[in-house]
Amino acid sequence: MSAAAADPVWRVGLIGYGAIGQSVARLLLAQPGHALGIVTRSVPAGGFGPGAEALGDLEALLDWRPDAVIEAASADAFAAFAPACLAAGIDIVAASVGALQDAALHERIKCLCDRTGSRLVVPSGAVGGIDHIAAAALRPETRVTYISRKPPAAWVAELATLGLSEAAQKGPVTLFEGDAREAAARYPKNLNAGLTIALAAGFDRTSVQVLADPAATGNTHEIRIEGPLGDSAMRFCNAPDPANPKTSAITAYSLVAATLRHFGTLQ
Repeated sequence: MSAAAADPVWRVGLIGYGAIGQSVARLLLAQPGHALGIVTRSVPAGGFGPGAEALGDLEALLDWRPDAVIEAASADAFAAFAPACLAAGIDIVAASVGALQDAALHERIKCLCDRTGSRLVVPSGAVGGIDHIAAAALRPETRVTYISRKPPAAWVAELATLGLSEAAQKGPVTLFEGDAREAAARYPKNLNAGLTIALAAGFDRTSVQVLADPAATGNTHEIRIEGPLGDSAMRFCNAPDPANPKTSAITAYSLVAATLRHFGTLQ
């Protein structure tokens, strides 16, 4: 095969190398035609292996000239990296969409995308049916309820702070009930799914309930839609990430699938 006919190598920046980032790196490097530039504070002793290299900071990431960037770190990392990437015309696939609870950041991101033509790709993450939610939300009467139900192990610090650790071992404890922006602001590491749903349905039409439930066998996400186009319900019970019970293991797979679709290698 001639060099001209060879498949392209897509350069993908990866922000973060924690539980999600490590899974993303492993999955993406298993796909042919991808090179990774990883921004992380801690590089493994043996490096990242073939096809990946360490990048020290935002400037190094931009100098590396990625075709797209995956954010798999935190809401703070999203706020620090996403605007600069979008301003440089680089599309970003984001895990920490909970950062968009900040209305000013949300507006800034939208303006940058409009100005540069770059895109913020919001993967479905731990849930599904986002296309259905977005379609139903075209009717303004539609209302969406999102219920997050996770084992107490996913909420150890939060339950301790509220003095509810013992109660959560006996039965479900409601940690939050209200709108999506406030939910994400209060629990930025746990409720990215709620923001993903709110982005599709509209913040003013999405209500959120957060439960710590000892009977939960995984990270469970329930979505209820009511409106003139009909009523529907979806339920997703995901295995938690072994390294971080706050996160569903499927989140990393969703980021990679969204990236492959972005490059047109998965339809």
